[in-house]
Amino acid sequence: MLTAFLGVIRRDLLLALRNRADVLSSVFFFVIVAALAPLGLGPEPAMLRTIGPGMVWIAALLSSMLALGRLFAQDHADGTLEQLLLSPEPATLLVAGKILAHWLTTGIPLIILSPLLALQFGLPAEQVATLMASLALGTPILSLIGAIGAALTLGVRGGGVLIALLVLPLYVPVLIFGAGAAVAPDPQSHLFLLGGLLAAAVALAPWATAAALRIALE
Repeated sequence: MLTAFLGVIRRDLLLALRNRADVLSSVFFFVIVAALAPLGLGPEPAMLRTIGPGMVWIAALLSSMLALGRLFAQDHADGTLEQLLLSPEPATLLVAGKILAHWLTTGIPLIILSPLLALQFGLPAEQVATLMASLALGTPILSLIGAIGAALTLGVRGGGVLIALLVLPLYVPVLIFGAGAAVAPDPQSHLFLLGGLLAAAVALAPWATAAALRIALE
């Protein structure tokens, strides 16, 4: 099972490397949204420090949602997804591998770039470190929840709009706790809540996604 899990991750990472434009589009979107915010809001340092973590988190959320459409679409089009679900390995494990590969190509770049974008808002080093920690805990949740929405809307016309309607309400707690961690006097409570949400998502989301994929392929 471990070999199959790692094989799915390796395959999806190679596909992402070959289709770099799709991966870079979501990263550029994240940078553009976060970079334009200070220009539109003005140069007031106190205001920028207050809204900075929230703007970075909103950009990360929208960027992650932008990449959900390609999570299963290509495998569905060429028949690979059906073969994965018919394999003797647990579908939940294979789906978890695809979600992890999706996070590695979308979430990790956002975490790496977040300190550079935080400098535009004048955030101190402590807040930048907390922001990175909240993104490290929160972006996997975005991928896990988004995978359920991507599976439910697989093959549906206008699936991108439906994904947004399905996952945005579930993203709200992640956004609140993630952005609040960087501005709260004691960020530990927010980070613990994000950790709890991540543990619940890891336990439930792959199973729910696999079930939704089976329904979509029937």
